[in-house]
Amino acid sequence: MPKTLKKLPSSQLTIFKIKNRRGYAGVLKNNLTEGKSPAEVFARMTKAVKRAGFLLSGPVPRPRS
Repeated sequence: MPKTLKKLPSSQLTIFKIKNRRGYAGVLKNNLTEGKSPAEVFARMTKAVKRAGFLLSGPVPRPRS
């Protein structure tokens, strides 16, 4: 039987610029991921929350300053 994933809106994902480093980071549901761009952070976070049984849907959120 396939595992059913609970949907999460992308608005819950917080993406921010990392100070004193190149790149961005994202936080969602006790997961932290890093990437060179907000789109890469979103892609990596999608994989991380999928392992926990969630499905991240929606557009890539804008980084917070």
